[in-house]
Amino acid sequence: MTGIDDVVLNFSPGSLMILNTVLAIVMFSVAIDLKPSDFHRLVHAPKPLITGLISQFVALPALTYCLVLVMHPRPSIALGLILVAACPGGNISNFITHRAGGNAALSVSMTAFATIATIFVTPFNIAFWGSLYEPTREILRRTAIEPMTVAITVGLMLVLPLVLGVMLNTRRPDIAARIRPMLQWISFGIFVAFVLLALAANWAFFLHFAGAVALLVILHNTLALAAGYGCATLAGVSPFDRRAITIETGIQNSGLGLVLIFGFFGGLGGMAVVAAFWGIWHAISGLALAAVLNRTEAAR
Repeated sequence: MTGIDDVVLNFSPGSLMILNTVLAIVMFSVAIDLKPSDFHRLVHAPKPLITGLISQFVALPALTYCLVLVMHPRPSIALGLILVAACPGGNISNFITHRAGGNAALSVSMTAFATIATIFVTPFNIAFWGSLYEPTREILRRTAIEPMTVAITVGLMLVLPLVLGVMLNTRRPDIAARIRPMLQWISFGIFVAFVLLALAANWAFFLHFAGAVALLVILHNTLALAAGYGCATLAGVSPFDRRAITIETGIQNSGLGLVLIFGFFGGLGGMAVVAAFWGIWHAISGLALAAVLNRTEAAR
C-alpha cells in the first residue's frame, strides 16, 4: 500500500462544508453559556486565563516539537502533530471540565479567548514550528497556505458563531437557556457522527495507518495534559482552576485541524489520520481523567 506521506484521504468539498457548519454549531452551543461579564471578570483576575493560553499556545507546541525531534515520525505525521498542537482547545473540554469538578466558567472563557487568538496564533505556530523540522519544512514549501485565508476560515467557522452566541445569551437569555442543553448534546452528537462517517469512508487507510500514529497521539495527548497541569502548578493557580487548564490544554480542536488539513493540505494522509485519532483519543482520556478527578472536590 502507498506510504502514509503520499496518501490523500477521500473528503469531498461538500463534506468539508458540512464539517465547517457542524463546528460552527458546536462553537455556538459553547458561546450561549457566555456573557460579556464573564470577560470583564477575567480582565480583573487574568492569571488563570493567561496561564491557560500560555500552556495552550506556547508550552504545548514547544513540547510537540521536542516529541517530533525525539521520535522522528514520518513527515506528514509530524506536521499533523504540530498542526493539532497549534489548534485551540476543543469544545468538549467545557463538558469534561464540568465532569471533572473544575472551573467550567474558566474553561468556556479559555475556549472563547483561544478561539479568537487562533486567527493569528494558529497560522504562526504551524509555520514557525513546522519550519524548524526539515521534513515538515518541505511539506510547508509545497503547500500554498495563506495566513489570511486561514484567519478568514477560522473567523467564519468559530469567531462569528462565538459572537452570535454571546449576543443571544445577552439579549435573550430565556431563549439561550431553553436551547442550551439540547443544542450542546445535539451538536456534539452530530460532530461525533460526522467523524465516524469520515473514518468509514477511509476505513482501509485508517486501519492500515492507525498503528503508526496511535502511540504518538497517546504520548502527545499525555504531554498536552502534563503541560496544562505543569503550567497551572508553576503559576500557583487554585486546584479548581488547574483542572480547567489541564483539560483545556489536553483537549484540542481536532475538528478544526481536519478542516485545515483538507482545506489547505489536500487531505494529506498522515496529518488526517493524526487529527482523526486525536478526535477519538482525547475524548477517551479526558473522560477517564474527569472520572478520576471527580472523586475529590477541588479547592477554590
